[in-house]
Amino acid sequence: MTTFDDRERGFENKFAHDEEMQFRAVARRNRLLGLWAAGLLGKTGDAADAYAHEVVKSDFAESGDHDVYRKVAGDLGDKATETQIRTKMVELLALAKSQLMTELPKE
Repeated sequence: MTTFDDRERGFENKFAHDEEMQFRAVARRNRLLGLWAAGLLGKTGDAADAYAHEVVKSDFAESGDHDVYRKVAGDLGDKATETQIRTKMVELLALAKSQLMTELPKE
């Protein structure tokens, strides 16, 4: 095996890891967004958790964030503007990434 093969494998492993982390961060962001929206809808406890799960599942409809936004915006109606929802999505993605980074095992 050559150094080039080792480097290639290393890049492939890093890419796979980065993609997995991005997927986990987006899923966590969607859950947090669902909990935020549930609060605006007056849901608490198990009902809030169930709604957050629905938001996470809505992300599998199509690629990108449009499906999640459509779900939350449709459910919230006039309780939140497009700007508020999209801003919250950005904020919660940063929070989700931060949470995941603190949960990573130290090597």
